[in-house]
Amino acid sequence: MHKTFALALLLALIAAFAPRGVQAVDPLATAIRDDRLQQKEEESSRRLGAPSKIPASQAAMRGQYGAVPHGQATYPQPGLPNVSQPRLEGIPGGPVRPGTVEPAPIAAPPAWGAGPYEGSAAAQLLPYGANLFTGNFSSTYHDGLQPQYVIMPGDRILLRIWGAVTYDDVLVVDQQGNIFIPEVGPVRVGGLQHSQLKGAVKQQLSTVFTSNVDVYTNLLNTQPVAVFVTGNVAKPGRYAGGPDDGIMYYLDRAGGILPAQGSYRRVEVKRDGRVVAAVDLYGFISSGSLPRIRMQAGDVVLVGEKGPSVSCLGLLRQPARYELTGRGGTGASLLGTCRLLPSATHASVAGTRNGEAFNRYLSIAEFKSFVLQDEDVVEFLADKPGGTIMVGATGAIAGPSRFPVRKGATLKELLCWLEVDKDLANTSAIYLRRRSVAEQQKRSLKESLIRLEQTALTAPSSSVDEASIRVKEAELVQNFVQRAANIEPDGIVVVARKGQITDLVLEEGDIVYVPQRSDVVTITGEVMMPRTVVYGEKLGIKDYAKSAGGFTERADKSNVLVIKPNGETGYAREMGIGPGDQLLILPEYDTKGVQILKDIVQIMYQVAVSAGVVLVPLWR
Repeated sequence: MHKTFALALLLALIAAFAPRGVQAVDPLATAIRDDRLQQKEEESSRRLGAPSKIPASQAAMRGQYGAVPHGQATYPQPGLPNVSQPRLEGIPGGPVRPGTVEPAPIAAPPAWGAGPYEGSAAAQLLPYGANLFTGNFSSTYHDGLQPQYVIMPGDRILLRIWGAVTYDDVLVVDQQGNIFIPEVGPVRVGGLQHSQLKGAVKQQLSTVFTSNVDVYTNLLNTQPVAVFVTGNVAKPGRYAGGPDDGIMYYLDRAGGILPAQGSYRRVEVKRDGRVVAAVDLYGFISSGSLPRIRMQAGDVVLVGEKGPSVSCLGLLRQPARYELTGRGGTGASLLGTCRLLPSATHASVAGTRNGEAFNRYLSIAEFKSFVLQDEDVVEFLADKPGGTIMVGATGAIAGPSRFPVRKGATLKELLCWLEVDKDLANTSAIYLRRRSVAEQQKRSLKESLIRLEQTALTAPSSSVDEASIRVKEAELVQNFVQRAANIEPDGIVVVARKGQITDLVLEEGDIVYVPQRSDVVTITGEVMMPRTVVYGEKLGIKDYAKSAGGFTERADKSNVLVIKPNGETGYAREMGIGPGDQLLILPEYDTKGVQILKDIVQIMYQVAVSAGVVLVPLWR
């Protein structure tokens, strides 16, 4: 009794949200109902002398089960697009074949599938440029010995002279910028570039030794400088570096700019109390422009206070908090930085004006002249939806795989456009994959796993021994839940049953699958060697299991699931076995083993398998 109830609950759960069993309506009943309605319309039409319509149960597609076999002539159908010269509303010439389109979920799912309420995303936004200071500037090695390096006091120079006179020593540039060479005297090198050092020394030597003198010079190391970094940075302080290390190096050493109060547009370098450089890091982020500043000991890098900023989200390249220049700016100046997506048509602005809540909804053209203020929140939206959606087809097809169709188009209308390979296509097993269905299935699976985990963790115990058993059960269930949570449902919608196609309105990103004909049966689950064998009309479950090495000791021989090519799932003893089917041999559990949890875990196991993944319980 207990086992029968668990199996019945299993099938009910699979029918409710398993990816291979999503059936909103009975297609055969729908077709019969449509035929009766059309018969009534035809009786009225005949009284008026109008032509009769094709029955709904026969108007799915041309050819067998409505498909248009490759190379077969097509003819117009009343109430459906002309297949021989297909047209779309507003699109001349029929379908085109653009690139792959990512399936999109429906904008308004039913209340039971709406998911958790999403709060405001503006509060989670980081400043534009917050990813700059992650240690990459400060960790880069740089010795400063490039040819353009300017020699300064404290630098060490290797000098070798041979010929008429011999000399080999390491000289230090003094505070006056000179090095002292015996018999020659002081040589001015401070302020020269590294590439000019050898020429300057040789020229000075030639004033004393007119011939037969060769010179070799090499700058051994540069003199480090100490720079102060202060203002709105994470770790203000004094940092050592090379004179040619840029401002990004010192900002990175100081931990970067504080996101909440630091400015990315007002960074100054001060020397002896005066500003020698002002840096706007937005220019570096967007175009790579950064002023070249040679740092000196005692320089101060000052990060100013954050100016007016606007939180931008929605249809733009990088949602972030964008800092404005001055006291504010127009929408045009903001658009020059935030870079909208082509689909954005409107901007929703929310903020405060004169101490009161302020809201505006503007087109992008109007937004360009709108004056923004500090702490405004701007969301860019697409409020001019087109009249078409993009759907696709794959499998045993012989024509285009992408179709722009009008909104509200149905599956049968699409199938009228679809050419299939008549030698390979199994048109009786057509199915559809939909992103919104996959998301609803994922939510349902997550809720079921939560209930399973709660049941395992809150199970009562009447003794110490039973409590230890409960703890072990809970650990096994939690492990199973973690693995099952990673399953991604396939979003299959069953649209073909008993040779009839159920009509339904298409959504953006729907993909219609036309499977190839198959003459094999796949056996998986509790068998010795899961494998695929040729279908035999007289073969039964035991025969197929025997071809896969036979049942395992844990196999439930009386309850075998079958997954049909069109996505239907049920008991093999009720649905039968046909070519292209997959047999799933379920495990059988001892009711005295893991107690009531075995039934719940078995249900979750079957849901996982219906998504195309076999999860084996660890206590087998």
